[in-house]
Amino acid sequence: MFKPLQPVSGAAKVILGIAFFVLFVGAWSIATFGGHVPPTFLADPATMVREAINLFVEFNFAYDIAITVWRVVGGFVLAAIVALPLGILMGTYKAVEAFLEPFVSFARYLPASAFIPLLILWAGIGETQKLLVIFIGSVFQIILMVAVTVGSVRRDLVEAAYTLGARDSGIIRRVLIPASAPDIAEILRLVLGWAWTYVIVAELIGSSSGIGHMIVDSQALLNTGQIIFGIIVIGCIGLVSDFLFKAANRRLFPWSLA
Repeated sequence: MFKPLQPVSGAAKVILGIAFFVLFVGAWSIATFGGHVPPTFLADPATMVREAINLFVEFNFAYDIAITVWRVVGGFVLAAIVALPLGILMGTYKAVEAFLEPFVSFARYLPASAFIPLLILWAGIGETQKLLVIFIGSVFQIILMVAVTVGSVRRDLVEAAYTLGARDSGIIRRVLIPASAPDIAEILRLVLGWAWTYVIVAELIGSSSGIGHMIVDSQALLNTGQIIFGIIVIGCIGLVSDFLFKAANRRLFPWSLA
């Protein structure tokens, strides 16, 4: 039935994906309803659903979700606006790469959470600080990954364009960017997932709203049902954004499917 690298049909993907979640919820139910794990450490699915309803009815959790999504999108878009041109320049011109790569490679290993005390001093505990955490966590990753992608474009395509009379600017616009665009879009999809980890860290400190803030409040009350629901909401939003990214990539870059 299963062979190495053998593709599966779309229907099989859906069935297998759903099957995992069914097994996961089943194991969770056995562990909690069966009394194998105390409720203090892990709420059962029914309790989690009740707490989820309570969050929306009594605590306006929809606003927390919206503000967290805004922070992720805002910080990520700022990072992409800065990182894409720099990454393309690094991948195109070796001199620019030699100038920027040591710093970018150094900076991308710095945890964004380590900057939070400084960012609070510089920008306070408002939205700017949270956007900057996501920006710092995303921008250097995007720069380096885009540079590698652009620099890996087939050399024969560039040589053919020069043979046909293209100038340097034309090489960038007509060869390097179109050839690497599908991979750049995939990079953005992956880094967007990382941005969610940064926003939750940013909301754990000095925040009065957001999913991360709700999780911290629930942890103080030992309300594992709300904590689990907050984690599930993050996963669901990430899953939806992932599917949207993939659909947009297929529509924008049909040549990458060949």
